[in-house]
Amino acid sequence: MEIILIFIAVIIGLIIGSFLNVCIHRIPKGLSIIRPRRSLCPKCSNTLNFYDNIPVVSFIVLRGKCRNCKNPISARYPITELITAFITALMFFKWSSNPFWLIAVLLSSYIFIIIAIIDFETLMIADIFSYAIGFIGLSFSFFNPYFSGEPLQKLAQSAIGALVGAALIWLLAFIGKKIYKKEAVGEGDIFLMAAIGAMLGIEGIISSLIMASLFGSVYGITLMILKKAKRFDHIPFGPFLSLSAIINMYSLVKLNTFFFYI
Repeated sequence: MEIILIFIAVIIGLIIGSFLNVCIHRIPKGLSIIRPRRSLCPKCSNTLNFYDNIPVVSFIVLRGKCRNCKNPISARYPITELITAFITALMFFKWSSNPFWLIAVLLSSYIFIIIAIIDFETLMIADIFSYAIGFIGLSFSFFNPYFSGEPLQKLAQSAIGALVGAALIWLLAFIGKKIYKKEAVGEGDIFLMAAIGAMLGIEGIISSLIMASLFGSVYGITLMILKKAKRFDHIPFGPFLSLSAIINMYSLVKLNTFFFYI
């Protein structure tokens, strides 16, 4: 029975992933995510048939090309769908016993995916996404398994986490600007950190920041080794913050994982 439910979660995740692709493609261009209802080829603008828009399957059948213009379709589309399906199944498996928190982490995860990919492609984070996650964190704080105490105490932990998250990244931005004489952290990252703090509290925001810094460093060093970036080139931080937040929403990485003792 559990396997069947996880399979259903994967199918739902694939469908949602397809919708996230619409958001990722249209939102940066200022286009409606509702109209046109049917997807278009990003190259020739041909309206796709329903059988050419089946998550992952259509990409494989069409060999990654538009049926009409034969131009290649970005691998980002099936990758996003698979990632969304994986996260949906993972969160369902972990939090099905806490349905309200499951709703919170799934909604937040989907928004984090949008944030990560748009930031990776455009180096921009729309504040509305961070506001949405922050609202979810505060609204569902009463069901947050990482918070303790009475409902109002949990709400306070969420609010304090948001403030600490914003303060931490603002401080890093301030120090970075003094050292490098230029913007080291984008304004969008400040609101994103506040949103993560609302979801995960103080320990979660610090844990997420440490992991994101590690992931970002590995990514940046890899680019430099491959000679695809220079030392002071700007790289998006949103994808790594989003990844770290999703990991912590699934299972909080305690600070003593990074340090011998606190």
